[in-house]
Order: sequence, then structure tokens, then C-alpha cells
Amino acid sequence: MLAVARRMAMARGYSGLNFRDIAAEVGIKAPSIHHHFATKADLGAAVARRYWEDTVGQLDAISGEAPDAITALRRYPEIFRASLSNDNRICLSSFMAAEYDDLPDPVKAEVQRFADVNVAWLSRLLIDAKVVEPGESEVRARTIYAAVAGAQLFARGRSDIALFDAMIASYRAVGLLPA
Repeated sequence: MLAVARRMAMARGYSGLNFRDIAAEVGIKAPSIHHHFATKADLGAAVARRYWEDTVGQLDAISGEAPDAITALRRYPEIFRASLSNDNRICLSSFMAAEYDDLPDPVKAEVQRFADVNVAWLSRLLIDAKVVEPGESEVRARTIYAAVAGAQLFARGRSDIALFDAMIASYRAVGLLPA
């Protein structure tokens, strides 16, 4: 259920989550979903929580596979690119953040957590790579996160993954991301 709901939310946002559509795709009756998630807010919060938890796993994998912090930072945009390469989807958190005013509070908290874990990871690696001083790392990390998420959104709006790649290359050329 969560995998189907995640895919729907990445394509249509929180407003696109629909118990009947999820049930039909999973092959169950819609009331069965209510056994696990009493409300759409409960489902949305669970989907968003699982999304950021999965992202933490991806970030940890990048850190673990990379020989150094600079290499890990270079790989960061891969997470956002992967969504685009999957039927031109965007980051679930970006989609839901655009709907922020209409989100129930539990979903808002999980969406914010996604940004927080990305910024914390970037901040730590920026310090480890000696790209910035510790006092500058959070601002730089937020800037990188916003720039990469923005490149993803821009590329999705044109259904052009090459545009995402070009924007990431330009971020590297101007020094926002390590080259």
C-alpha cells in the first residue's frame, strides 16, 4: 500500500492520494486500507515518513560507498535525478511542500523532516570535505538542497532530464556543488 501511495503522491501530490485508486492497484477493497490508516492524513504522514527514511538510507549508502566527502557530495543530485528518470516524477517532499497550506499537521511535520535530514547530511559532508566552515554549513546545505530540488522541478515541468543534468553541471561550474 505504501509503495503504491508513494508512487501516486510523487506523480500527483498529497491531493492525489486516493484510497479507492490505491486499493484498486493493490487488489483490495478501499475499506481495507482504513484498517491500517484511519484517515488520509495518517496515510499521507506514513508515506512521507517512509520516504524520508528511505532517503536517509540512500544518503547513508552514498556516504558509505564514496571514498571521501567530496565524492559523496558530487553524488547527491543522483537521488533527485532518479525520480525524474522514473516516469518524470519529482521528489515527494517537493510535491507535498508545494501543497503545504492544505496539508494536515502530521504530514507537514514529515515533509519538513525530509528537508531537515537532507540539510543535516549535506551540512555534515560540507564540513568533512572542508568546503565551508562549520558556521556556514547549514546555509550552504539549504542552498544546495533548494537548488537541486528546484532543478528537478524545472526539468519535470519540461519533461527533460537533460535539463536537470545541465543545471547540475552549471551548479558545479559556479561552485555551488563540488566539481
